[in-house]
Amino acid sequence: LINVRPFRSPHHSISYAGMVGGGSPPRPGEVTLSSNGVLFIDELLEFKRNLLETLRTPLEDRVVTISRALSSITYPANFMLVAALNPCPCGYRGDRLKECVCSAGNVERYWSKLSAPLLDRIDLHLEVPRLSNDELLSTRLAEPSANIRKRIIKARDIQVQRFKGTGIFSNSQMQPKHLRKYCKLDDTGVDLLKRAINHLGLSARAHDRILKVARTIADLDTSENIKAQHLAEAIQYRSLDRNRL
Repeated sequence: LINVRPFRSPHHSISYAGMVGGGSPPRPGEVTLSSNGVLFIDELLEFKRNLLETLRTPLEDRVVTISRALSSITYPANFMLVAALNPCPCGYRGDRLKECVCSAGNVERYWSKLSAPLLDRIDLHLEVPRLSNDELLSTRLAEPSANIRKRIIKARDIQVQRFKGTGIFSNSQMQPKHLRKYCKLDDTGVDLLKRAINHLGLSARAHDRILKVARTIADLDTSENIKAQHLAEAIQYRSLDRNRL
């Protein structure tokens, strides 16, 4: 009996079968072993592109099917993907203090491993710049993790109540019919989202994921409606889409 959510962090040299599952007899891979937990991919762009592409189906369907000549087996793959990567091969692109030594071609080849369809399926893009000396030496305390945990639990409770009787229990599981019902925007929000889609060239999938994130931000704010600031914050989390323009 497993009573702790899994946290898996495979090495970039992992095989296809190790990531997705396979073998004879078939065995589950990392996408299944991390189900209901976290799959952490460190140094994302050190992985082979074809291996990264295998994540697309489980991220969308939350299951993975391994087919053999006479049979197939389906494993759960309901994981939260968390990935980390450098902005370029040398790691200093955009750094305030150290100059990047990568050529434009090297940077382009580096980023080519991350396809637009896979990027679409990653809801939050966060850039983490180098901390200044003042920030490193600061004694100012951030919000305690215990307080953040309480807000998350409260937001999850809101979602459980919202979706009671619908067969789902969290914002991430919403289908288009749920988005139309629970993610209604006022005129300001509609205009903001339209401008973001046109400016960033976002796909329909990215549009839906922005709405889900905005709904979650509103829940964390204990707001019944998605307000302009919730939507704007959700759009800001598409930073890799902005950088690819």
